[in-house]
Amino acid sequence: MKKLLLLTLLALAPVALFANSEGAETDIIQRTVNFVIFAGILWYLLADKIKAFFANRTLEIQAELDKVQDTLKASQAKVDEAAAKLENAKKLAAETVELAKSEVAALKQKVANAVDNEIAQLNRNFDDRIEVETRKVQRQIVEEILEELLKSDNISLSQDELANIVLKKVA
Repeated sequence: MKKLLLLTLLALAPVALFANSEGAETDIIQRTVNFVIFAGILWYLLADKIKAFFANRTLEIQAELDKVQDTLKASQAKVDEAAAKLENAKKLAAETVELAKSEVAALKQKVANAVDNEIAQLNRNFDDRIEVETRKVQRQIVEEILEELLKSDNISLSQDELANIVLKKVA
């Protein structure tokens, strides 16, 4: 600022010297000196206050900017955290789906095995039942034939022959 004041004095000095016209007296030099003194006094009185005002204003603006920067960083951190949680949720969902698929496959296999075992058991029971019924029918037929043979007078069998026939059938 002092350079500006000096520059002003140097610029106005030639104008003040050569502004005098022939025969006319003007007070331009006194006015210029008064203006320079007035500007110097104003500068002396207000320079510190103006500098302090602008310094404080700069600090206030910087504080506001820092506050906005902090808010922006906090918001960005929350966005990043939310994105990380979203990624974790996606991974967990994918793992859950895979686990559910594997459990469904395991349950299908288990049910299929249980059904196969049940069918095999039913087939065995059916075969056993057929065997039991076949034996029962065979006994009935053997009894009927024996009764017919024993009741009929045409065939004469001795007790020994009948015992041999029964033993052969049983064996």
